[in-house]
Amino acid sequence: MNNKNLFNRKGLKSFRSSLRNRSTSAEAALWEMLKSRKLNGRKFRRQYSIGYYIVDFCCPSEKLIIELDGDPHGEYHKIQEDEIRDNYPEGFGFTVLRFENRIVFQEPEYLKSEIRKVINRKE
Repeated sequence: MNNKNLFNRKGLKSFRSSLRNRSTSAEAALWEMLKSRKLNGRKFRRQYSIGYYIVDFCCPSEKLIIELDGDPHGEYHKIQEDEIRDNYPEGFGFTVLRFENRIVFQEPEYLKSEIRKVINRKE
């Protein structure tokens, strides 16, 4: 699959837009930390599609994906689904970081430091 058919497929545009317009409070708070190159000067995108998957946040230049999970992801079958889902972009060289929604509010500096670790590892 070439890049034109891999990233931000046109057929998913309206769905991605819908997801951006209905973002959770955790997604909105994390977006405030990431937008406008606020974190290490890196450009992040919201609701970015890779193949048929839409990820919460992506920094294409660093091949970094950030996913926020609510309580349902703590269930065993959801964890397995997330692992399968993460394998797809990892196959293209992406690193996937997953955080619980509460971390955005309770430990924002920890969250940013974990993201920076991945960015700094690649520099």
